[in-house]
Parts: sequence; C-alpha cells; structure tokens
Amino acid sequence: MGTDFRAAISEILEQRTGEYTKISDTIWGYAEPRFQERDSSRIQQEYLKSRGFSIRADLAGEETAFIAEYGSGKPVLALLGEFDALSSLQQEADQVTRCPIEGKDNGHGCGHHLLGTASLAAADALKAYMEENHLSGTIRYYGCPAEENAGGKAYLVRDGYFDDCDIALTWHPYTMNKVMKGGFHLANFRVFFTFHGISSHAAGAPELGRSALDAVEIMDIGVNYMREHMIDAARVHGAITNSGGIAPNVIPSEAQILYAIRAPKVTQVQKLFERMCDIAKGAALITGTTVEIKQVAAYSNLVDNETLDNLIQENLEHVIPVGFTEEELAYAKKFQQVITELDKEGLKAIAANIGGKEKRKELLETPLWDFIVDKNSAYGGGGSTDVGDVSWVVPVGHVYTNCYAAGTALHSWQAVAQGKASVAHKGMMAAARVLAYTGAELLMKPELVEQAKADWKEELDGEVYPNPLPKDLKPSVW
Repeated sequence: MGTDFRAAISEILEQRTGEYTKISDTIWGYAEPRFQERDSSRIQQEYLKSRGFSIRADLAGEETAFIAEYGSGKPVLALLGEFDALSSLQQEADQVTRCPIEGKDNGHGCGHHLLGTASLAAADALKAYMEENHLSGTIRYYGCPAEENAGGKAYLVRDGYFDDCDIALTWHPYTMNKVMKGGFHLANFRVFFTFHGISSHAAGAPELGRSALDAVEIMDIGVNYMREHMIDAARVHGAITNSGGIAPNVIPSEAQILYAIRAPKVTQVQKLFERMCDIAKGAALITGTTVEIKQVAAYSNLVDNETLDNLIQENLEHVIPVGFTEEELAYAKKFQQVITELDKEGLKAIAANIGGKEKRKELLETPLWDFIVDKNSAYGGGGSTDVGDVSWVVPVGHVYTNCYAAGTALHSWQAVAQGKASVAHKGMMAAARVLAYTGAELLMKPELVEQAKADWKEELDGEVYPNPLPKDLKPSVW
C-alpha cells in the first residue's frame, strides 16, 4: 500500500469542506444541551443519509443517539461524534468581551460542534474511498449525546451497541496537536445525595425539626476529612443543588448535594463512592434524617492502545502543520489577551512542561501551536470522558488537534467565541484527515486491527468492563 490513499482522501475532504463547515457552524448555533440535541442530531442524520448511510436512531433510551452505517463484514470501524453544548455559556462569535446572545442559554464551550462534524466527515470520506477502491469492511458514525455531565456513551456500551465493533476512533478539539493517551483522563461518577428531614419553626419549635441542610453540611465535612485518606490522583467536587430554602427561621426538610467523584481507574472511583455512601448514612444518623442516593452518570477511565497511538501519530505527522495565516495568528493573539489570569499561569506551566527552559518563552509568544506535542508528554489532564467506557469493550484511538488560541480553557466563553473561526475549522478538518487516514489503514491492513486488539487485551490484563452504570438507570435530564 502506497501513500496515495492519503492524497485521495484529502481531496475528498477538501471538496466537501464547505459542507462540513456549514454543519459545524449550524450546530454551534443550535447549542443544545445534553439529551436535547434534537436539531444537531437531525442535521447529521440527514446529511449522512443523503450520502448513502443507513441510519438507526433513538438508541439506548437516548432520543438523539444514532448510528450511521456503510459497508458490510469485518473490520467494523467506529467513528465517535458528539454534539452537546454547555449551559450558561451563550456567547457571540469572535467577540473578545463577554457578549451573551439574547434568548440563548447554552454555548459550545467544549467544541463538540467541531468534534461530531470532523468524525462525520471522516466517515463520509472513508465511504467514498471504499467505494472507489472496492474495499470491504463496515464503517459507522456514532452520534453520541450527552457527553457532558451524563456520559451518554456509557448507555450505548451497556446496551450492547459496541459489542461487534473492532476499533473505535475519535478526537477532541484542544489548544495543541497530540495523541491522547489513556492516562490523561479520570474515571468519574456523578451522584446526588438527597436528605429528607422534618420542617419546623426554628425559633418556636426547633426540637421538632430535623434539618436536611445540617445533614448535607455534615456529609460535606466528612468528605473533606476523607480527602486525607484517598490517593493523590483522586478528586471529589461537590455542589449544593438544594439548600432547603431561603428562610433562616424554617428548618429545611429537604436538601441535596451533587458530587463528582474521580480517580484514575473506575474501580477506584467505585470504592470512593462506597465510602461516601457510608458518610452520607452517618450524616443522616447524626441528624435524624434519611438519605436518598442516586447515581446519574458514570465515566470509566480510558484504556490505552499503543498500536493505535502509533498509527495516529504517524498520520498526524502527515497533517501538521496546517499553516495558519497572519490574520489567524493575530485573531488568536487577541483571545490570548482576554483569557483569565489563572489560565495565563496555566499556559506558562504547560509551555514549560512541553518546551523546557529553552523553548518556553518562544511557546508563550506563539498564539497558535502548529506543531505536534510528544505523545508521552504529561501536561495536565484530569478531566473525564465517556470515551473511556467504549475503550473497555473495544480498542480506542484518540487525538487532539489545535482549534483555539494557546491558553484557552475549554468550558469557557472564550472557547465559545472562537468556535466558528477559520482556526477552529482548520483544526476540525485536520482531525478529519487524521481519523480518515487512520481508518483507511485499518481497513486495508487487517494485521493492524489484530495487533490493536492484542494490545488492548494486554492493557486490560484480565480485567473486564465493570459496567459502572446502575442497571435500572435511564438517560434523563437533571
């Protein structure tokens, strides 16, 4: 197999770039939150159906989930896409000051409008290349809802939609170009602890009341003490979602706290969760209340795959640098000037980690990082992704491409503002090329698929998917 396949696939993508850009920008405008991405899902389904893909929709209890499929037989190659937005991040495009869009509540601060579109584009280009070259195999685009806060892919995994896949590929918009290795993301549970007490007048009859808010506060104190006795890499974050009311003279009968529980492995999160359940029960016992515990999401850790990492790295080297114009560099520089002081400090740390003393200053003066970061570099991480759940049942390859000014934080209005810029579009199409090139090699070299599977089994070392979602849990908006 020569290198002509890359040129052929690149030409297909180039011819359709305008269509992909329009889809991405349209989804940016929809900005629909988890499990409500109806228009975003529809526009992708309509496009892929027009390209000859068969569509299965409304999967695993997720109205907006779908699979677009072409081909037959092995290997079955999955391309993962997302399209959900984030709440309270509405923002005008290209504006370097906070400019919420009137009538909008959400914004694409994590780049999922780009993410889903690039994976769709890769599937589209692969189909065309397969037809032209009479290649066998099956390609699927997975339209995955609710990556943010709900872990939509975990439901698809639980219900068996990846059981016959051989390989899955995905990407994420970021501020650099890099193979994403498994250790950079943490497993994560989201759990509500709701306490029920007895309301009474706080002055007239305090002895009759049992404060649910006291229970929440005591639980949070217990969790704080637990932090000393958990591994350094674990994280627990809490938000009181119901304080029981605003009247200080009324003992609250109900109060609630939501926790995100993270650790490098899903089995470690499970143990922390069990300890926190005991703390909650203790808080209820102390306060004379009862507690209702509801887990609403679970993200497993990413299982790394050396074969896919190396294959993606090779194809990334055929795509980067993309070549940014002087206008694009100036655009990015404007956004670097309006990121938060904490993000500026974070950028300094990342630049030092990646470039060392010699190149740190140069990197800080470069608004767009149009180079490949060493895939073994440790530069932070600490977030979570439901791609991890997929990686427990099928080998997964994952890549970042640069779509934002260096230092831009995801989940920020600054990221939303840059989401329709030419820089973001270039990063999106770079990702589409990497995914499509990698997919083509896997289709044409079955030995790579088998090698990736062998790596996957070795990495798991006998462990099986712990399926962290409760069996009776259904996707829901909360």
